[in-house]
Amino acid sequence: MSRWRSAAAKERRPGKGCVLRLCLLSATLLLCLLQLGLRRSWDAAEAEPAKETRKPPLPPPPGARRAEKASEATSRRQVTYVRSGRHRAPAEPTCCLQGAPSSDARKKTIRWHINLQPWASPTASLNNEALRLLKYISTVQISCDHMSMNNLPGNPNSSRRPWSICLDDRFSLVHQIKRKQCRLYSLGLGSDNNQFEISMANSGCEVHRFDPSIKLAHIQKGQRLWYHRLSIDWRDPNPMIAAHKLHTNTKKLGTVLNDFGHHKIDILKADMESAEWKILENLILEDVVEHIGQLVLEIHVHWPGFEVSGNDSTVVRYWYSLLKELELKDFRLFHTYKDLSKPQMFLKREAFNASSCYTLSWVNTRWK
Repeated sequence: MSRWRSAAAKERRPGKGCVLRLCLLSATLLLCLLQLGLRRSWDAAEAEPAKETRKPPLPPPPGARRAEKASEATSRRQVTYVRSGRHRAPAEPTCCLQGAPSSDARKKTIRWHINLQPWASPTASLNNEALRLLKYISTVQISCDHMSMNNLPGNPNSSRRPWSICLDDRFSLVHQIKRKQCRLYSLGLGSDNNQFEISMANSGCEVHRFDPSIKLAHIQKGQRLWYHRLSIDWRDPNPMIAAHKLHTNTKKLGTVLNDFGHHKIDILKADMESAEWKILENLILEDVVEHIGQLVLEIHVHWPGFEVSGNDSTVVRYWYSLLKELELKDFRLFHTYKDLSKPQMFLKREAFNASSCYTLSWVNTRWK
């Protein structure tokens, strides 16, 4: 009987294989539960991202708040200026928009040198070069029947002067003057007479005279006459040199046009005391001459001029090539004046029956 009980107990006792299967089953169930819990946590994180814990910002260093307030005030002032400018009507008459570039940005053709004309003779002699130049500046290329300003309003008994402009109906200047839509730029050094500028202002032209000798930056005399303490040069000042160290305020004519917001010049009068050659070269190289209707230019031939180098025959060839560049730009000489009151000198010589000073008047035949 006892033997039978022990045998039955052995049969009821589970084996080692069964225990191992139970352990594996329990481990599998536990892993499934853990995986289910992780999936739920991931879904919850995607549905509602957990809020990041951020550290409180550090207090700004001393002075930073004042700089921030100054920056905000500056930006507010700039916005106020722009918005108020949209509704403000320009004052009449207006001189210029200082710092405002011209709306028709000119596409400048980059040129570093003018095209020199062939020598007047195979020997490149000064005699041949001088005779060619003097004949060129003494011969008009186009006729102009009306150069007197007597028929313009505000100019009674105006005599014919070296500063001659063409008022023929085929050119637009006379119509621009009568409509009071013309603009004159006068370049000088303060020593010449300003009667021509006053007469043109009385006729209805907007006149800007650039004179570095005046005391104020801009002076308005009358309704249409302005003086600017500025000298026109063939180059802009070096940006590396402080403004207060410069002897005079100089700019290129193209830069002034952009600064003033002017698109064109109906008349450009220039008496620059031997700086005219390099200034004319700059106007040609930067295509500024295409924005000029008539050019009245005083040239000096008693010495090469500022920063014009080379021997005498090379200098005269350079002068002649500059004037021929104007002709290629459709400018035509309609008046020439030989000043007999000046010394009769040509490159420091009393030769060729030449005067040291000539006044030439050109008209742009393509000017509208």
